[in-house]
Amino acid sequence: MFSSHDYINRKTGPYGTGRLSYLQSLVTEFQDTNDSEAKEQVLANLANFAYDPINYEYFKKLNIVDLFLDCLEDSNDRIVEFGIGGICNCCLDKEFKQHILNSGGVDLIVKCLSRPLENTVMSAITTLMFLVTPQSKAEITILPIVECMLRISSSSNKQLANLAQIFLQDYCTTDQIDEAKKFQQEMTAKFVD
Repeated sequence: MFSSHDYINRKTGPYGTGRLSYLQSLVTEFQDTNDSEAKEQVLANLANFAYDPINYEYFKKLNIVDLFLDCLEDSNDRIVEFGIGGICNCCLDKEFKQHILNSGGVDLIVKCLSRPLENTVMSAITTLMFLVTPQSKAEITILPIVECMLRISSSSNKQLANLAQIFLQDYCTTDQIDEAKKFQQEMTAKFVD
């Protein structure tokens, strides 16, 4: 459910913790704790707040998108899952989208395509689709990504397979797909020889 400032003020009251203060406390807790489980829970909460555009001004003040991007390189798969989930939830905002693209976010997101958790892979594919602009399309539809989507499109997980198929149909040209298939055949031939 999307919130309004009036709704938030009614919910917290005149002396309640404001949304900015609450988000700041979550960021601080994430940065200060060494407990993996606590980090995961805090990051999951932040990712949930990324659903609602009312929070975006606070996200910008607190650099939460940068926190999400940093999490994509974590060794903890759950941290990566919640980091990419947070990015996926807010990347349609024009400023966040541009920031992610300018910060090398595509490369970080692409690495999520090979992570073991299926939710991470689904969020990564969805995020890549959300990040496509006329300027970023060439970067997002390069051969290694198209080839990866071809592999995922034959996954036994139908959600993953369908999402990868949508990426291929909606964002890739026939020539790009043919080139990726040719690359796969060449790689298969090398391993057979």
